[in-house]
Amino acid sequence: MVNMDSATLRLEQHVDKILNGEGMEVTGIDSAPEPIKPVALRKTVCYIVSAVIFNSKKELLMVQEAKQDCYGRWYLPAGRMEEGESIEEALKREVREEAGLECQPITLVQVQEQGPQWVRFTFLAEVTGGTLKTEAQADSESLQACWWDRESPLPLRGRDILSLIDTGLRYHEKPWFTPLLPLDLPCPVVCQRLVLTFASGIYVWLLVANGPRGSITIDSTSTEEGERERRGSSEADAMDVHLPVSLSTKTHTVTWAAHRLVQECMPSCYYDLDINTHGLLGVQHNGRVPGKTDGLCFNTLVSLTQERRGGSLSVDAGGGLTSPPLVEMEQYRWHKVDDPGLRDAILRRIRQGSTLPILSLY
Repeated sequence: MVNMDSATLRLEQHVDKILNGEGMEVTGIDSAPEPIKPVALRKTVCYIVSAVIFNSKKELLMVQEAKQDCYGRWYLPAGRMEEGESIEEALKREVREEAGLECQPITLVQVQEQGPQWVRFTFLAEVTGGTLKTEAQADSESLQACWWDRESPLPLRGRDILSLIDTGLRYHEKPWFTPLLPLDLPCPVVCQRLVLTFASGIYVWLLVANGPRGSITIDSTSTEEGERERRGSSEADAMDVHLPVSLSTKTHTVTWAAHRLVQECMPSCYYDLDINTHGLLGVQHNGRVPGKTDGLCFNTLVSLTQERRGGSLSVDAGGGLTSPPLVEMEQYRWHKVDDPGLRDAILRRIRQGSTLPILSLY
């Protein structure tokens, strides 16, 4: 049995929570290349929701557009989130308005982004009620809805939905990660909480930040749910070590925040490393207080591997790294994972690719 001090035990317990789809409120940012300003929905950020819904015949729910620029063409039920909405509430509203149906989300199946200013959340969902919208019910939201067999000719508004449909169908037939829905936790900015790993054989290290959680304190307006989470994580707030949180900026993709952090703390070997974003372990959003809790926290699984031989990296006879790259900032260090169960869970997630896909469209 492995003996761990209390700080190590708390850290590994919180990593285990993140791996299992739970979250923690963001109270500080460790890496920020610019002044931190809260984002505001429909002003500085735009979030889109879209629904992939199949019936018992594996036909796909589609809606006919009423907008002038794409009038009469067909698309997935989709639209922009409105102020004060949660991501799930926006999805249910769009399906109700455009298709006449009530739905329940099953899981997110893909997140797409063009930097923090544009993020699309695609859900696999199921119908729970309502009546399919007909031409007689046409309005400014849509002209009608239908179930599409995916073979009959149908003029599409855009081919961008084809990959979303394929991903939803693939998950519907053979899920590759545990169902994942957004966590109701407030955040004022768009950021990544990084489970940034290095592995050698059976050993795993995590990059952790030293000191209080977040070198730059941020304030999220509390909600009832957030207040419960804050009370429940008061012990974690006092932790000496924590998973680093990196701010996403509008000049780069959301996932670039991990690259920037590695470049900051490992500058000597940065160009010798591959930084692999495997996917998301969780998405945190609240949105209840417009302009204060409109942000997103993406709990992201990332691994470092060697890109090429040479430089300052320690390699074995086969050219593989034997120890983590040198960290050159006092704010960060490598933590060797003590719990064998946690080690196995991290390695399994990486090897099996069992994470929610996040795609950068830049």
